[in-house]
Amino acid sequence: MKRRDFLTKGSVVTAVGLGAAAVLSGCDQGEKEKKEAKAPAVQKSKKTITIVSTWPRDFPGLGTSAQRLAARITELSQGALTTEYFAAGEKVGAFDVFDEVASGNSTAYIAADYYWVGKHPGFAYFTSVPFGMTMVEWNAWIKFNGGQQLWDEISGEFGLKALTCGGTGTQAGGWFNKEINSANDLKGLKMRIPGLGGKVMSKLGASTVSLPGGQIYENLVSGAIDATEWVGPYNDYFMKFYEAAKYYYTGGMHEPGGGLAFAFNASFWGSLTDWEKSVIEAAAMEENAAQFEECVANNGKYLAKLVNDHGVQIRSFGDDTWDSFGKAAAEVFEETRDHSALAKKIDTAFQKNLREIGGFMAKFETTFLNQRNRVLGLI
Repeated sequence: MKRRDFLTKGSVVTAVGLGAAAVLSGCDQGEKEKKEAKAPAVQKSKKTITIVSTWPRDFPGLGTSAQRLAARITELSQGALTTEYFAAGEKVGAFDVFDEVASGNSTAYIAADYYWVGKHPGFAYFTSVPFGMTMVEWNAWIKFNGGQQLWDEISGEFGLKALTCGGTGTQAGGWFNKEINSANDLKGLKMRIPGLGGKVMSKLGASTVSLPGGQIYENLVSGAIDATEWVGPYNDYFMKFYEAAKYYYTGGMHEPGGGLAFAFNASFWGSLTDWEKSVIEAAAMEENAAQFEECVANNGKYLAKLVNDHGVQIRSFGDDTWDSFGKAAAEVFEETRDHSALAKKIDTAFQKNLREIGGFMAKFETTFLNQRNRVLGLI
């Protein structure tokens, strides 16, 4: 090969190589720009969510669930949404979180919305009501049958936007310092029980109060109250109620689901991008399932601890007592419907869905459970 030909071909090769390099470089740059375009606008606008809660810090079940949710939002958003979490009493009192968030002083609260029946009785339906929906039924109503839209309507009247973020499942009937053999035994009883369940107990002669979790034990031990409901064996075990009351009643009429709220200041929620809202909703939905499943996983073992380690005596309300509960609950629902057009609208939708969803569950799920438990000797 002549030197001239070699140089000519070499020049072509070099040119091709440089051109290819330029093309590859251009591709790399293009890919880089595409990635930057897709990557969070996220990373460019960081926002802080200040969360106040009604639960004590590090409290197993309710408290740890709320803290887990706060951390998960930051994790899912890759730091675009940071959270400041304040347990009950760290920024405001447990029952002050509603006003704290509605006023815009904090961004969001985690609580049971039935604490706010004094503001509007319709809030009770977004936690639990007597003879109401189980956790599975309630989630179906909220997510697929219009419950969320009604929640938006009532929350919106107070400048809030609420999401579901957890649930306990059917709660215990409560802790009592004496046996309850009939509704007559409730007369004169001083009991901590919030929501519409408290109104039912009041109609049966009990003197009811609504106390935040952190104040229940001291009131029970001191004798300021004779009885309390809280959640179920897993959560109740760590409250040490067994030191003051030895009778623990199984499934109560007052709280068959125990759904929890993650409620935002409406103006703040409106300022979020669709992506930011989706991240928060995904984290809340994840925790909504996780908390319920955690309770189901732990209730049995902690019930055994209460009985075997602390001598707690397990009881169940009799049919006559349940019938009394039912009669009083019917009166409470009528009074709730009379409160306002919105309360009536919520109750009507709730009762309709309870009968449709619950009716199906009774024929299929409950039939199976009853027969499974009979055959396997679980009851």
